Amino acid sequence: MNGLAELMQSAAGGGKLPLYQQLQYALRRAIGEGAWGAASALPAERQLAQELGISRITVRKAIDALVEEGLLVRRAGAGNFVNGRIEKNFARLSSFSEDMRARGRVPRNEWLRRAEGLVTPEEALRLRLSPGTPVYRFHRIRYADELPMCVEYATIAAFALASLDAVEDSMYAALEASGNRPVRALQRLSALLLGAEQARLLQTREGDAGLCVERLGFARDGQAVEFCRSYFRGDMYDFVAELNAS
Repeated sequence: MNGLAELMQSAAGGGKLPLYQQLQYALRRAIGEGAWGAASALPAERQLAQELGISRITVRKAIDALVEEGLLVRRAGAGNFVNGRIEKNFARLSSFSEDMRARGRVPRNEWLRRAEGLVTPEEALRLRLSPGTPVYRFHRIRYADELPMCVEYATIAAFALASLDAVEDSMYAALEASGNRPVRALQRLSALLLGAEQARLLQTREGDAGLCVERLGFARDGQAVEFCRSYFRGDMYDFVAELNAS
């Protein structure tokens, strides 16, 4: 627990930050740095209180806040666990890699296909391209901490990238480098049962719950540059959105 105590001290600053907020900060940092992996159990609240020399009420208050954030999950009779699910803000346009790194996860890709071709009728309709326009297609499995999260099928207008090989780990980074990163997108979320191929790639079972997200991304000049269809594991991914009355 020495690491948590040190993180609490660094959070305290001049000593004005309440103890529960110091512990909240320390736990968040420790989880982000990999002290406990996804779905791992935290030490018991009594143990944390004893080893850190603080009250159980303080520990409970800090953990309550992290449960409310979605970083931790409390299971009755079992304890507190790092939330293994991923929450994606559906209203924020960001890449998979950016989302995972922001949560302390390690993203990676497994490429299924990288190819150049001509736009199909569906792609031409979605991207508002003329028949015969060149496009790049990128099919890959997206991982977080070596766990497959989604299968992604993306079509990018060829004029939006320097070349097929411009995309390495992050497609949005490559689009940004060429000045064509999407700044606006239309997204559609639908529930489905995973098919045999999707289940095999995601290391789950055929018929398990999944989520399909279709995204049409627009560059700053208003031109559609990205059409992407992704299949997510329903047991690991949640999409959330903030709603306002105004």
